[in-house]
Amino acid sequence: MRKAWSILPEEWKPILAERGLRPFRADQILHSLYRDWIDDWDMATTLPRDFRETLKTEFPITKTETLDVSQSSDGTRKLLLGYEDGEAVETVLIPATGRFTQCISTQVGCAMGCAFCASGARGVVRSLTADEIVAEYMAGRRLGEITNIVVMGMGEPFMNYDETLRALRLVNAGKGPNLGARHITISTCGVVPGFARLADEGIQFELSVSLHAPNDALRSELMPVNRRWPIDELLDACADYTRRTKRIITFEYTVIRGVNDSRRCAEELASQVRRVPMAKVNLIPLSPVSHRPDFRTPDEATLMMFLDVLMKAHVQTMLRRSRGKDANAACGQLRLRRVEADGRGRQ
Repeated sequence: MRKAWSILPEEWKPILAERGLRPFRADQILHSLYRDWIDDWDMATTLPRDFRETLKTEFPITKTETLDVSQSSDGTRKLLLGYEDGEAVETVLIPATGRFTQCISTQVGCAMGCAFCASGARGVVRSLTADEIVAEYMAGRRLGEITNIVVMGMGEPFMNYDETLRALRLVNAGKGPNLGARHITISTCGVVPGFARLADEGIQFELSVSLHAPNDALRSELMPVNRRWPIDELLDACADYTRRTKRIITFEYTVIRGVNDSRRCAEELASQVRRVPMAKVNLIPLSPVSHRPDFRTPDEATLMMFLDVLMKAHVQTMLRRSRGKDANAACGQLRLRRVEADGRGRQ
């Protein structure tokens, strides 16, 4: 059985033809799904009742349930969405002037084990299917017109590559939601084989890399993925990606007080990212997470020093202010809170 939100627009007509159904129904289906934003085939009133019953049976629409909502004073909303098997992921909606950005998850939990991230505090349960990822987008879309997607939520996108790319292609499709490729950003912690695969796609999605440390010793401590793909290998893959695609790579660097916030770290970071053509850096002050009370947010003077060192080294840099601090902002915290309350061991 195929789920409706996993089917690309161009796949509907051949699917219907195989079942002896008339091809013009494909456009009616797409209009209902992505212009009327239905979440139940009974709402597709342009389709005959008996055809709707066929769609329910053969191409069901994935259901989500909003289990929890955390809202910040700055307008950021974090939703905990439950799926039919009882698992849950987070999606975050971030308003700004002229933009409404949604942060999307690709896995239930995460296997990468980054020290400062609540998503991986209990490991990974499973990957999401393409329709489940699209269902996240739909849950956000019903709360406003999404202008940008960042695949920076729970999970590592490159460890769920095929389903993630199918979902993003669907969201990007002209007869689908039609969100521009340059408004979709995929974030990886550094799963090197994914870079070449994405370059081969020939699609203009944006790419960011969670770096968070300027050398192997510190990065391996903070991000176990570095033990498999150390910085030299990662930066070589990044440089190859920019040469092949002519696309910018953004390095995300979460600044943690007393851990990776020294002037020496800033200078080393500048030297490292300059190895990658068309690279820029986002500096992000840590959003504290409950499972690591020893990790603290840096002070303003340290952030300004770090920014100054990078800018003077001619590294394009932006200081991103954390949003939703009073809404369990750090990725995975809503789910972790629920899991701990339920006493569910491995999740």
